[in-house]
Amino acid sequence: MTAGEALAAAAARLRAAGVADPARDARLLLAHAARIEAARITLIAPEDLAPEIEERFDQLISLRAIRVPVSHLVGERAFYGRRFKVSGDVLDPRPETETLIEAALAEPFSRVLDLGTGSGCILVTLLAERPEATGIGIDLSEAACLQASANAVLHRVQARAQILRSDWFSGVEGQFDLVVANPPYIALDEWRGLEDEVRRHEPELALTDGGDGLGAYRQIAAGLDAHLAPGGRALMEIGPTQAAQVRELLESAGFSQIGVIPDLDGRDRVVHLRKP
Repeated sequence: MTAGEALAAAAARLRAAGVADPARDARLLLAHAARIEAARITLIAPEDLAPEIEERFDQLISLRAIRVPVSHLVGERAFYGRRFKVSGDVLDPRPETETLIEAALAEPFSRVLDLGTGSGCILVTLLAERPEATGIGIDLSEAACLQASANAVLHRVQARAQILRSDWFSGVEGQFDLVVANPPYIALDEWRGLEDEVRRHEPELALTDGGDGLGAYRQIAAGLDAHLAPGGRALMEIGPTQAAQVRELLESAGFSQIGVIPDLDGRDRVVHLRKP
């Protein structure tokens, strides 16, 4: 079987399984199986596949057909121009979160706290973009802390990044001029409506609080003032219907300079505030 024939058969198999973008996924997985860049797939299309590549590709397609995410199968995902190692222990970096990155980079900062760091994509990106900054990333999951640490090493910011296991602010000391967070904001009644790739293969702890989706924001609001330096900023990703509720929580905690930033699709995505 040639690479082109294998690719067509795999795309048809994924399409029959209901995968949203079967041609793209088949192309990425064939590139991974053949250990080449995806852009080179058209060059090898007329060539016969080596048996070991064909076997690897078939295994990958079988896993994708049962909704294992492509990122988990290849072990990485792109975020803000960099590749981050991911696994089932952390939330996949998503393009929407780049809205938070852009907002954070719009002003200077020297010391950043990333609450619920997961893969470390937010903290590592901010430190990579600001070589003079230092930061701490916290997560309740030990496995996530290990993943974030690995990504800090991968992008050579480990000397400026400290990764701690902590339940929100409980293990954090000091103040920061930038606090960022992408907390679990999926409400329990929304959980069953998530795609299988998310619900079955990404950590529930990083997606939902098991309640109304606002539990993490309540805890962040309660501890934020003590850890945000005067003049400092906080940016939190939110679900697209949560802006008013999160704003109310922050106002109840004593903050007043609060705004909302939409993502590229025009949906409310980031709540930001500044401490006087």
